[in-house]
Amino acid sequence: FFLATLTYDTLRFEYEDFPETKEPVWILGRKYSVFTEKEEILLDVTSRLWFTYRKNFPAIGGTGPTSDTGWGCMLRCGQMIFAQALVCRHLGRDWRWIKGKRQMDNYFNVLNAFIDKKDSYYSIHQIAQMGVGEGKSIGQWYGPNTVAQVLKKLATFDTWSSLAVHIAMDNTVVMEEIRRLCQSNFPCDGAAACPAVESDILYNGYPEEAGVRDRLSLWKPLVLLIPLRLGLTEINEAYIETLKHCFMMPQSLGVIGGKPNSAHYFIGYVGEELIYLDPHTTQPAVEPSDSGCLPDESFHCQHPPCRMSIAELDPSIAVGFFCNTEEDFNNWCQQIKKLSLVRGVLPMFELVERQPSHFSNPDVLNLTPDSSDADRLERFFDSEDEDFEILSL
Repeated sequence: FFLATLTYDTLRFEYEDFPETKEPVWILGRKYSVFTEKEEILLDVTSRLWFTYRKNFPAIGGTGPTSDTGWGCMLRCGQMIFAQALVCRHLGRDWRWIKGKRQMDNYFNVLNAFIDKKDSYYSIHQIAQMGVGEGKSIGQWYGPNTVAQVLKKLATFDTWSSLAVHIAMDNTVVMEEIRRLCQSNFPCDGAAACPAVESDILYNGYPEEAGVRDRLSLWKPLVLLIPLRLGLTEINEAYIETLKHCFMMPQSLGVIGGKPNSAHYFIGYVGEELIYLDPHTTQPAVEPSDSGCLPDESFHCQHPPCRMSIAELDPSIAVGFFCNTEEDFNNWCQQIKKLSLVRGVLPMFELVERQPSHFSNPDVLNLTPDSSDADRLERFFDSEDEDFEILSL
């Protein structure tokens, strides 16, 4: 609760800088040295979109909450991991946010997709209301699996990004399913086939031709989310090295999860500590200015990021990856296969070519499980989460 009441200016001075260590710092697939690249590390972290609790936004559903303080931390973490996918899709992993520097239109298009209003693709309003279909009332805690399922549904309306979102259930990633999903030859309006230019006219925050251009791509960019449970009440140490390797892959979107009283967005690690962005700061809702410009400084964490021991991680997490091309996906598969051969490293999930015969409810079309399966899976993945989310109130 204390964290939820801190202001941004207070937080600026609360966090330790990176330790002076020879251990490499890994941030979403990028390797850094603290001694020679500290500024680059902080710039990379600051460039990630940071979504926190907000207050005084339009009421959810017209009559619902006007703040998500105390209940929206996992929803905000879901926004952050998905925002990273959109940044990779439309701006590229090398893109950086620099305070005061003019940004391209696509940056504001991405940011607008998450603004706290009902008509933004991935707003707190959309996530909370779509969650009702997953059995979650507005204002109720979410686990990693729930927010992943909701974001997958919302992505179908985002024709500008034209993403293929796959949620790998039962600790199994089926390559055949993903290829079928990504090679479906749907119209692609996004960055890979037809990048927007600086002169694009914006309409309601998005390029006017979004959803109109009809160009075909051989591969829809993939957002792969893998809900996992890495232990009963605490993380099994046998998974720690595998988890670290996920942050080393260039396709990494990070991890959403938390510790026993809060949800965090994990973007990397150093030594035995995870590096994360914390949503437990309440900031005022942001409104576009009269000129239509969106003040964006509060969406970037400009203090050193938080760190915590990997051993403190709650075992219920969701790992994310982004594969912009088929080559990216093939490369990711090769890395996962090599990792499974490393002695002493326990795989967190299985990578298979085809659907295992023992699957009782094949998800061939990558659809959300029916309500009974969703309830069963939610109990499995979030059984520890209800208590820790309630504690955060």
